[in-house]
Amino acid sequence: MLKQILLVGLGGGIGSIFRFLTSVFAVRYAVYGFPLGTFIANILGCFVLGICAGIFGRTPAENETLRLLFITGFCGGYTTFSTFASENIQLLQQQNYTLLVIYTLTSLLVGFLAVAIGLTLGKAW
Repeated sequence: MLKQILLVGLGGGIGSIFRFLTSVFAVRYAVYGFPLGTFIANILGCFVLGICAGIFGRTPAENETLRLLFITGFCGGYTTFSTFASENIQLLQQQNYTLLVIYTLTSLLVGFLAVAIGLTLGKAW
């Protein structure tokens, strides 16, 4: 159990660092208050999760270590759904309903698409 905890913690720490770097980079390009850093992290995280699920899903028992490190750890630390939810509440409180709907629907639809594409690529790898 300790090994699994350490793998998830290591992956999560690395994912969190990458999340921070994504935010720093994205803030330069954000327009009209759109939370671009969170959006990019969620979409890339969905894509990476899809690829990993495709690759590690072939022989789940053999790839448990990699699944814990990359899917549970890295993707869990990198994606920011809790921040996504908080930003949606802020947009709601600001009564910015148009951006709220655009951000929510775009994040969900593109996120699902990114997982599907990543899963397909991961299986083909």
